[in-house]
Amino acid sequence: MQISYFLLPKEQVAYITSSISMMEAMEDLERHHYTAIPIIDDEGKYVGTLSEGDLLWKLKNSFNLNFEAMRDIPIAHLQRRVHNESVEITANMEDMLTLAADQNFVPVVDSQGIFLGIIRRKDIIAYYTDNITD
Repeated sequence: MQISYFLLPKEQVAYITSSISMMEAMEDLERHHYTAIPIIDDEGKYVGTLSEGDLLWKLKNSFNLNFEAMRDIPIAHLQRRVHNESVEITANMEDMLTLAADQNFVPVVDSQGIFLGIIRRKDIIAYYTDNITD
């Protein structure tokens, strides 16, 4: 089986660009009810994942940072504490499963690093539950 079977395409995935502000990122996380969201650059390449914790740590550790000031800080300036590794669409299932064991979702890219979508751990578990147990 190829990992593309599990791919939730970019068109169906919420993601943010690295140029938006902290406030915009927080609003996107809230709107989609996510705790983490993929980040892509202006060329469409996957550059990392932003988590709620990344925003909270920046708020805590920045003197005089308030919600209004968050509009002026691009997420590119935030330190991300967790790095969700991506997998190429041509990778084998074992590579993808190894990453999925530690990440809620695995970002999928092409050979140039262009973001194609994600594979959700819950979809993998559902597939194996439906097809292996009986």
